[in-house]
Amino acid sequence: GGDVLVEAVEGLNTLIDYRYQQHLKAKRGQDGSGKDRTGAAGANLVLKIPVGTQIFAEDGETLIADLEKAGERTLIARGGRGGRGNTAFKSATNRVPREAESGTLGEEQWLWLKLKLIADAGLVGLPNAGKSTLLGAATRAKPKIADYPFTTLYPALGVVTVDNVEYVLADVPGLIEGAHQGRGLGYRFLGHVERCRVLIHVIDALQEDLFRAYRMVRDELLAYSPVLSQKFEIVALNKCDAIESDLVTDKYRTLSSLISSPIRVVSAATGLGITDLLRDVHRELDSARNLSQPLVRASWHP
Repeated sequence: GGDVLVEAVEGLNTLIDYRYQQHLKAKRGQDGSGKDRTGAAGANLVLKIPVGTQIFAEDGETLIADLEKAGERTLIARGGRGGRGNTAFKSATNRVPREAESGTLGEEQWLWLKLKLIADAGLVGLPNAGKSTLLGAATRAKPKIADYPFTTLYPALGVVTVDNVEYVLADVPGLIEGAHQGRGLGYRFLGHVERCRVLIHVIDALQEDLFRAYRMVRDELLAYSPVLSQKFEIVALNKCDAIESDLVTDKYRTLSSLISSPIRVVSAATGLGITDLLRDVHRELDSARNLSQPLVRASWHP
């Protein structure tokens, strides 16, 4: 029988196909036939999954494979060994044997698939902070944008091009207080930014208490994973086009005195400060030499 393999491929960013089709098997081998002809082996089944997918055993904890590069494959179920036809039992005393041996059963198992999208930088923040608008302003992505919480229901990716260099930016649903206890949508998707090297923490400048908004998200990151909370962070003080410049300065100075992360004054709606923010991210990514893959230099266009 055929083997079952999984292969990481570009162009996929969800596991939705396997939510509705959970029982998959390779082709069985064909029976032998007359004139000592062996039956054809069963065709392998190759399951296409997004780059960044982790494969866990049935217990949900034992990691079998972590496919981080396109083209990587792993065997998850081996096909059964073929049987032996009657000619295998021919002997000097039994010229026409009437017996045969059946093949063995193939392997069978339940698996869990968990996707962690591969992105260089990730956007985090409260709902309605303007993350999706910022993703659209920074990339060619076209996320759904509306003036109500939880517009972003699923992670979104976009490719940033700045100073002739490309990197991938991810947006996940907004976090709310108590997310680590299951409230809201963002917590379940934080695994997607675990692989990011830089976090862009987007804060709505229209909020009364910027530090409280900042701490709320930081606390949820820490509750999810201490590693996530320790990643390099740039704060994007967004929607600064909507308030007076003197008030922006006051808010910037107040927040700067309370946190150690660098802060950029931006407006995703008008483009204010976006290029400088993206350059900050690029510099930090470029300085991180412990990555398996360097940043991709964009092709030149006249």
